[in-house]
Amino acid sequence: MKLVVITGCLGLIGLHVTKKCLGKGWKVYGIDKCTYAANMNYLEDFKTFENFTFVNEDIATLKYLPDCDYVINIAAESHVGNSIIESEDFIHTNVTGVKNLLDLIRKKPQNVDDQPIFFHFSTDEVYGDIDAGEHVETDILKPSNPYSASKAAADMLIFAWARTYGIKYLILRPTNNYGVGQYPEKLIPICVKHLQRGKKIRLHDEGEPIRNWLHADDTAKAVITIIESGSTNEIYNVAGGFEQKNLRTAVKVINSFKYHTGQYLEKEDPVEDYLDLTFKRPGQDVRYALNDDKLRSLGWKPERQFDEELQKIVKYYLRNFKW
Repeated sequence: MKLVVITGCLGLIGLHVTKKCLGKGWKVYGIDKCTYAANMNYLEDFKTFENFTFVNEDIATLKYLPDCDYVINIAAESHVGNSIIESEDFIHTNVTGVKNLLDLIRKKPQNVDDQPIFFHFSTDEVYGDIDAGEHVETDILKPSNPYSASKAAADMLIFAWARTYGIKYLILRPTNNYGVGQYPEKLIPICVKHLQRGKKIRLHDEGEPIRNWLHADDTAKAVITIIESGSTNEIYNVAGGFEQKNLRTAVKVINSFKYHTGQYLEKEDPVEDYLDLTFKRPGQDVRYALNDDKLRSLGWKPERQFDEELQKIVKYYLRNFKW
C-alpha cells in the first residue's frame, strides 16, 4: 500500500487525483490552503474514506511532511490573468511553496532511498507558445507571462535540488484542464456564469488563442500510470489530443447553454450578441501544443471526449453551482 501526500487536494485536478489514489486503497494525506478556489464540498466526500487525512496548510509555510512514498504537488496559483495584475501570490505558492516542499523532503531520512518522490505538476505554458508542431519534454523553457514564469522557476528548483541533494522527482506538464466543479475564473465556467447573468463573454485577442483541452480525470489517470509504470527523474507531457480556438469553445458553451435553458428553440441570436472581443491581454500566447508519446508509451491515452463532457459541465453549473 502506498502513502501519498497530495497538495491542492480541493481543486479540480486535486479532486480527481485524490479520488484515484483513494480508489487504489492508498493512504492519502491531503493538504490545501482552502483559498477562494477550493471546493469544500470535496472535503466532505473525502472524509468518508478511512484512508484519508486532511490538514489546512499553506505549502509555503508548511512545517511537517508525514512519512510517505510520494508528495504529489498540485497546489498552485494558476490564473494567468491574475498573475499579470499581481504576481506576488504566484511567487509565494508556485516558487516559495515548491522550495519549501523540496527542503522538507531533503530533511527526511539521510538515506535518500527512504525519501519520498516529489511528483510535481508543472504546465504546458513553461515552453511558451508554438505556431506549429508540438513541444517535447527536452525543449527549452520560454515562459511568456508571470504565471508560466513561476512554474518554470519551480521546475528549475526541482532540477537543482535533484542534482545537489539527490531528491527524486517526476514532473507532469499538462495542457488545459477542464471538468465539472472548476472554479469560475476559467474559460468554460466563466462563460456559463456570464450567460446566466446576461453579460457578454469577454474573450481576449478576439478569441484567436488555441488551447489543447484535457479532462482532469484523464490527467489523474496519467498520474497513476506514471507512478505505476514510469521512471523517476523524468518529465512527462500530457495532452488531451483536442485543440481549438477559444472562440470556438465559447460558441459551443453558448449553444449548450441556449439548448439546456430552452432558448435555442425560441430564437437564433448571432453569437456575436453574447461576446465581447475587444480585450487585449499583455504578452498573449497564441497556441500551446504538446507531444505526449513518452506517456502514451506507458499505456495511457485520454478517454474523455470534449464535446460530450462540455454538455455535462454546462448542465452542472446551471443546476448545482451557486454564484
